[in-house]
Amino acid sequence: MNARGVVFVHSSPTAVCPHVEWAISGVLGAKVSLQWTPQPAVPGQMRAECSWTGPAGSGGALAAALRAWSMLRFEVTEEPSPGVDGERFCHVPTLGLWSGRTSANGDIVLGEDRLRSLLAEVPAAKLASRVHDLLGSAWDDALEPFRLAGDGAPVTWLHQVG
Repeated sequence: MNARGVVFVHSSPTAVCPHVEWAISGVLGAKVSLQWTPQPAVPGQMRAECSWTGPAGSGGALAAALRAWSMLRFEVTEEPSPGVDGERFCHVPTLGLWSGRTSANGDIVLGEDRLRSLLAEVPAAKLASRVHDLLGSAWDDALEPFRLAGDGAPVTWLHQVG
């Protein structure tokens, strides 16, 4: 079953850009050449984004491959496909990697068991903070200036071979 999604590299040092392309190429099984543009939110850094198609689970594989460069700011999305939930992965150097399941419209979904566990284990005073952690609020806050700086940037379309 093929899935699809988007890789957003919000900021990368110029010297790391070829490594990002190689990492994505390795996961998707096809040579990738991204259109890199300057990232105005961090002078001297570059940004790129690409849409991809591949087997379900490719989003996680892409995030794992990009995580090797801890200085990157990136997001990887995988849209829901039949029988498979969507996912979003966010990486910020100061926060590390976060992931969450997504609904068809892109909302973060917290499962019933996860919420029951949270209610049973977390004191009421810390509940709001833990819900924000599960929703990835700190990652969204950290990445928002980089998302806005990418408006109107070119997008590369990728398709997995095989």
